[in-house]
Amino acid sequence: MQLDSIQNVSTDNLLPMDGIVTYTQHVLSKQEADSYLLKLCDEIDWRNDELTLFGKKITTRRQVGWYGDEQFEYRYSNSSKVALPWTKSLLELKDIVQQTTHETYNTCLLNLYHDGSEGMSWHNDNEKELKPHSAIASISLGAERRFHFRHVITGEKVSIFLEHGSLLLMSGSTQSHWKHSLPTTKKIIGPRINLTFRTIIS
Repeated sequence: MQLDSIQNVSTDNLLPMDGIVTYTQHVLSKQEADSYLLKLCDEIDWRNDELTLFGKKITTRRQVGWYGDEQFEYRYSNSSKVALPWTKSLLELKDIVQQTTHETYNTCLLNLYHDGSEGMSWHNDNEKELKPHSAIASISLGAERRFHFRHVITGEKVSIFLEHGSLLLMSGSTQSHWKHSLPTTKKIIGPRINLTFRTIIS
């Protein structure tokens, strides 16, 4: 069965089975979200992502930053990154996320999408460096974008619009059973920063 549901505000589990995803519409006020968007654009050491897909090396327009408690190494799509020390703004946001989710995190992966032409294909965050079944907390800043989940067996889909200053929490067995994506769109002309707070095991 194919289910395509769009949900904007929920304190309940957005997934029908095999995982837990909850959404907080305004973890930051508009003023706070506007301020952090500007600060992160300036503070973060943004780098173009270099990936190897189907044997070909690709440099993305999308830019990334990787920060953490230690120099944690993170590998995905044949790319490797070493975490930089937290900035003041990232530590403030980490504290907000930890208080909201009642979880702890030791790293943050940031993605900067300059406009709607940049997105992310279907994937799940199940790299070996990540603590198994640990929570991943995602803050969205900037342009509102549509975000999809797809069950790896049934193909069932759930979609949500991620708003400026919102928090999406993925936990439980979500990464084992669901893939997610950020589709491209010609309708979005503004930038978006996504911060995903994670737990790396040493």
